[in-house]
Amino acid sequence: MFTSVTGRVASAMLAFGMMTAPLAAQELRYAHVGAEGDIQTRYASEAAEGIEQATNGDVTVQVFPASQLGGVAEMVDGVRLGSISMGHHDFASLARIVPEVAVFNAPFIYTSADQALAATDPNSSPAVQEINERLVEEGGVRIIGRIYRGARHISSNFPVKTPADLADKPFRAVPLDLWVSMVTGFGATPTPVEVSELPTALMTGLVVGQENPLTMISANKLYEVQSHVALTGHMHSVLAVFINENVWQGLSEEHQAAITQVLDEKAKESLQWAKDSEQDLIAELKDAGMTVVTEEDGLDIPAFREAVLAQINEDFPEFGPYIEQIAEVEAAE
Repeated sequence: MFTSVTGRVASAMLAFGMMTAPLAAQELRYAHVGAEGDIQTRYASEAAEGIEQATNGDVTVQVFPASQLGGVAEMVDGVRLGSISMGHHDFASLARIVPEVAVFNAPFIYTSADQALAATDPNSSPAVQEINERLVEEGGVRIIGRIYRGARHISSNFPVKTPADLADKPFRAVPLDLWVSMVTGFGATPTPVEVSELPTALMTGLVVGQENPLTMISANKLYEVQSHVALTGHMHSVLAVFINENVWQGLSEEHQAAITQVLDEKAKESLQWAKDSEQDLIAELKDAGMTVVTEEDGLDIPAFREAVLAQINEDFPEFGPYIEQIAEVEAAE
C-alpha cells in the first residue's frame, strides 16, 4: 500500500511539474520579398526583435527576406497553408482570397501618408476590419499590421510627364490585377514582372519603366538601368502584414496583444522613416545620375489621376463602398 501511495504522489508531482514547466518558445517563420536597404526589410527585422522582447522570448520570429521562400504568390500560399507563419506584401497580394482587399493599394485614394496609415489600421479601420473577417473565413489568413513604404513614383529610361509619354510602351506591372489596371490607365502596356527579376527586365528592355517607392529604387540600384524618375506619388505604398489564422489562434491572448502593439508601433515608425528619407533619397538618385521630374518640370499629375481612376473605376466597380469608407478616415494627430 505504501508503494501504491508513493506512486500516486510521484505521478501527481510529475503532472504538476508538467503543468507548471515553461512552454517551449513558439517560432514564427516570417517571409517577404523586400531587398536589403528597403524600409520593409528594416521593419521585418526590427519587428522580429520587438516581438521576442515583448513576449519575453516566448515567441521568436525568423525572417526570410528577399524572396528566399518564393515570390509573392508562393509566399501568400505558404501563409495560407501554414508552412510559412506570416509575411507581408501589398494588400492586393491577398486579392485571390478576397478581391476587394486590393482597394487599399488603389492609386489616388488617400489624401496623405498619415491618412493612408490610419485608413489601413486593422485595429480601427472599418474597411480593413470588414475585409479581414472575410480573409479569415475564406482563406484562413488574418491581417495584423501594416507598413508604410512611401509614395510610389514612375522610373523610366526617358522623361515621363503625361500618360501620352507611356503610350503603348511595355511597362512593368506587379503581377496583380490592380497593377495591370493601373498601368493600363498610365497608357502603357502592362508587363507582369516579379520584383526579383525587375533589374534584368529593365536592363534587357523587356520593360522600359516601372513604379515603386524611392527607397526600393535606391535599394535595388535601379538607377543603374533607369535614367529618369517622375514624382507622380500616384500610390501611397502600404503593405499588409498577415498571419496564418491557425498560427494566430495558437498564440495566447497576451502574446497576440503584445505582437499587435509591436507591429502598430513599427508601422508608425515606418511612416516616419519614409518621411525622413524622401529628400535624402531624391538627392541620392540625382547624385547617381537620375533626372528627377516634378510638377515644376511639367509633370501633369492631374492627367495621370484622371486616366488611372477612370480605368480603376471601370475595372473594379466593387471598390466604390470601400473607397468611401477610406475617405472618411481621418489621419491620426
